[in-house]
Amino acid sequence: MRVRVGLTGLVAVVLAGAVGCTANGKDDAGPAAATATTVHQHTAPAALAADATPREVRARFEQLLGQHALLAMRLTRSEAAKAPDLEQVVQGSLAANAGALEQVVGVTYDPAQAGKFKQLWAGYTDELAAYGKAAAAGDSEAAQEARTALLGGCKDWGAWLADASGGRVPAAKATRSAQTRVEQLMDQADAYADRDYDRAYKLERETYQGTYGTGTTLAGASLPAKEAAKLDTAPENLRSAFAMLLGEHMELIVDAQRATFSGSPEFEAAAAQVNANTATLTKALSGIVGPAKAKEFQSAWANHVEGLMAYTAAVAGKDEAARTVAKENLDGFAERLALFFSDVVRNVLATDPLTEAITAHDEHLINQVDAYAAKDYARAQQFQDEGYQQMVGVANVLVDAVEKVMAKRAPAGGSQTGGGGTAGHVHR
Repeated sequence: MRVRVGLTGLVAVVLAGAVGCTANGKDDAGPAAATATTVHQHTAPAALAADATPREVRARFEQLLGQHALLAMRLTRSEAAKAPDLEQVVQGSLAANAGALEQVVGVTYDPAQAGKFKQLWAGYTDELAAYGKAAAAGDSEAAQEARTALLGGCKDWGAWLADASGGRVPAAKATRSAQTRVEQLMDQADAYADRDYDRAYKLERETYQGTYGTGTTLAGASLPAKEAAKLDTAPENLRSAFAMLLGEHMELIVDAQRATFSGSPEFEAAAAQVNANTATLTKALSGIVGPAKAKEFQSAWANHVEGLMAYTAAVAGKDEAARTVAKENLDGFAERLALFFSDVVRNVLATDPLTEAITAHDEHLINQVDAYAAKDYARAQQFQDEGYQQMVGVANVLVDAVEKVMAKRAPAGGSQTGGGGTAGHVHR
């Protein structure tokens, strides 16, 4: 086994895979990765500390903005599905997400800017909800009114970010970014209301990834220039890319689980995007370990996903025996995945903590689908929120280990590394 590229090249592989999978809609995931045979505490991360590191600032902005996009899309889908109980729960999580974003803005910019952000964000989310309701009801007049308000609000967003960042983010650039996000969210709502599930779920990935990237911009603009520069490095960009893809994996599994209860067309569309995410992760791992070991990962990861979907199918079919077998299989898949990752990073990571992390991930998804099947949407959302937040920690553990391996094996001296882009060949 060998590390094939340096971190700079690896980041390019990861990001190109993420953008490519959603841009052309043609994903080759190899073996199918998904086949189907209380009181909600609105779980949010602990408040960002005033002395948070630049890495923590970036991770928090990215994760919260990515989550916002996902919640906004789930809100419009609950409206189209005429599921008021689920809609209420999602609204609660959106409000908690907005509060967490306001807190981060207050810490990283200043309290006055947090107040302005709160006002802007509240208007924006209200109009998004209005658009979703109009799309679900087929009310073109109300939809156009909300569209006009949303696009007009993008200019206000651009002006705010330009002011908050002291001009480091130009108003025109911020406005264009916001317009792209808003257009994607509206297009997704239209597609879902029209039952064009393939398009709706493809747009979900595009919107999530783009909004996640807005978090990178907000973080960089909130930090002193020297601190912001430290974030624009290959290891930090790799960390961000893996956190994005693992968070996406978590949320797409939730989509596929819930679509199991909605019928075949929606499930197939959701499963296709699970496969697309698996393909991107496989491509990313290929840059680290080469194609042969990446295929091993793809097989192990597909087993992990299929195990989760087998459990979901058993829950939907109320088959207790199959449910027990699926849970036992998931425990085995977690151990094998942990062994694979430990091997990838030349045993820098012990298998027990990795197994525990993967098992915790599975437990979030198992508990989520159990609660969803029981129509306890509050608990389902709580497990979903917690599972999404866990993915940043998993990405940090993996990237830290990759960095250690590559640092140990990379040649000393710039002239020997070929400039760093393809440095670090490691053979076993």
